[in-house]
Amino acid sequence: MGAESWRSILEAIPIEQDMRTMKCLDKAVLCRERGKSVALLSLGCAKNLVDSEVMIGYLQQAGYRFVRDPEQADAYVVNTCGFIRPAKEEAEEALQNAVRLKRRSPERVLVVTGCYVERYRNSLRERYPEVDAWLGVNAFDKIVPAIEKRPFRAAARTFLCSHATPRVLTTPASWAYVKISEGCSHRCSFCAIPLIKGPYRSRSISSIVKEAERLASRGVRELNLISQDSTYFGRDRGMADGLVRLLRRLHDVPKIRWIRVLYGYPNEVSEALLEIMKEKKICPYLDLPFQHCHPRVLKLMKRPLDRARALALLEWIRNRVPNVAIRTTLIVGFPGEGRREFAELKDFVREAQIDHLGVFPYSCEEETAAFRLGNPVPESEKERRRKEIMTLQAGISKTLLRKYVGTTMEVLIEGPGRKGDRTILGRTRFQAPEVDGQVKIRADGTSEIYFFPMAKVEITASGVYDLQGKLVR
Repeated sequence: MGAESWRSILEAIPIEQDMRTMKCLDKAVLCRERGKSVALLSLGCAKNLVDSEVMIGYLQQAGYRFVRDPEQADAYVVNTCGFIRPAKEEAEEALQNAVRLKRRSPERVLVVTGCYVERYRNSLRERYPEVDAWLGVNAFDKIVPAIEKRPFRAAARTFLCSHATPRVLTTPASWAYVKISEGCSHRCSFCAIPLIKGPYRSRSISSIVKEAERLASRGVRELNLISQDSTYFGRDRGMADGLVRLLRRLHDVPKIRWIRVLYGYPNEVSEALLEIMKEKKICPYLDLPFQHCHPRVLKLMKRPLDRARALALLEWIRNRVPNVAIRTTLIVGFPGEGRREFAELKDFVREAQIDHLGVFPYSCEEETAAFRLGNPVPESEKERRRKEIMTLQAGISKTLLRKYVGTTMEVLIEGPGRKGDRTILGRTRFQAPEVDGQVKIRADGTSEIYFFPMAKVEITASGVYDLQGKLVR
């Protein structure tokens, strides 16, 4: 992303008195202090966005307010991602833009936080001496003293929020992410998360429930539970079926209508989990990254479930949870994936009939176990394979969506569509925020739908990833 488009994104962000109504574009979030202004840019995943919302919470608690443009800010915070190569490239570009602003105005305070800092702190300090403070993943709660150039001591472990942590929501008013843990105790050979964030640490169930109650009182109707592996929840605390126990407690929170579980581990899906997913408030939705299906590639990845076992798992889930929606991710171009392995991966996609699919080119990350395997597949070939599978998936998705035409569905309202197209955007129970398709509702010149978080919508048409509908009065 070039400097001009980067700047235009920041300028496009509307500022509202209620931060829950702020529309985040590219997860850019901004704020200003008494007599001074602060800008915060959030990059990366939903877990990063929660960290940014926490920093905004601490800033607001300390009396800071919000502005659009970092060029007008007296302090600028960039929260980075450092998981894979594209994320690192995005972080690097954002950092270079921020440093250019700092050089033009040396009095501007520049703070850089997040995963990219945690992985490359020493080299970044050498390359960018202009940065005033570097906060990794263990010091998000120290953002105020960092900006104010006061001494602080970072924790030894990755920061884990609680119900008492200040937080300002930047998602639409109807839904929120709830981070239930930090870190990861799996050892997938390609993944740098355990190197960055350490082993898995669960929040207490009581803390999560208290946060959910507070969110519900503020108008949130959908909770999206996020973690590096939500199906692992509670195991580090000695709990069996910890996620199921958490879902039972959250199900009893008044006013919450939908609870969605994101980021699970395929071979940790239990009978108890599938049983509770039949409850009214639990969305029949499972996000289970398979990553690949060929036995040899999976062995090198240190991942479970080959093609036959993955297909058997999908059949088992679908038999027990009617109308369940499945999301998965796949990695193409991993060392050892030749023509035969890739052909089998395509066959798996055809057979699995996954509702939502993301495909990522393999990123060779230093210090991971897979790094020693090298990076034999050219980047151009990885991208060709990614496009080939996504083209295949587009046809599958288009076919699967047709079954909803003519039905009436409950839709969670997110806000207006693009300027001038007279639509309202929403999601069904089988569509997760930011990564799946949406429902585009014909506005018909009315605005009362904005005052309700949920609406009945008749589905009138379907596309490749999105549905279209009209409001049922």
